[in-house]
Amino acid sequence: MMTSIVLTVIGEDKPGLVSALSQKITAGGGNWLDSRMASLGGKFAGLLLISVPQARAEALVATLQDLEQQGLRLVVERGTDVAATATMGRLLRLELTGQDRPGIVRDISDTLARQKVNIEDMETAFFSGSFSGEDMFEMRATLRAPAALTDTALREAIEKLANNLMVDISLDAAA
Repeated sequence: MMTSIVLTVIGEDKPGLVSALSQKITAGGGNWLDSRMASLGGKFAGLLLISVPQARAEALVATLQDLEQQGLRLVVERGTDVAATATMGRLLRLELTGQDRPGIVRDISDTLARQKVNIEDMETAFFSGSFSGEDMFEMRATLRAPAALTDTALREAIEKLANNLMVDISLDAAA
């Protein structure tokens, strides 16, 4: 029987970190399934989903913790049944672009939470506008909306938010 492990990693960014992670995972009998990694403010930040035979899970965790000697901080958690949650609701894709200001993520996440919409994946970026030079904010997210929530109701809540924030938001079915 297989079990899943969710691993969060952070440390000084330097060449070889992904290689070190992948070597430990493979040596411990794990399979690297899904990940998000970035260099943010000079730090390496990673989030990984690993599958491992249940009998080898504890040994893999111990092997991964050896990476702390290389200056990485780790948080290791057992995953839940992904198949059960994947069938609840429908997936949507949200894209937002507008002038940056504090509180955009708070306002969007609050609106979605009130509609019982889960943010499954989110990427944000800060950049200078090509013509205006103004600080701009961009967000892309995959959402899981409950079956009981109509597209019309969610779209109305999102459009009201877009008007209040003065941003462009699109909401479509995820591919």
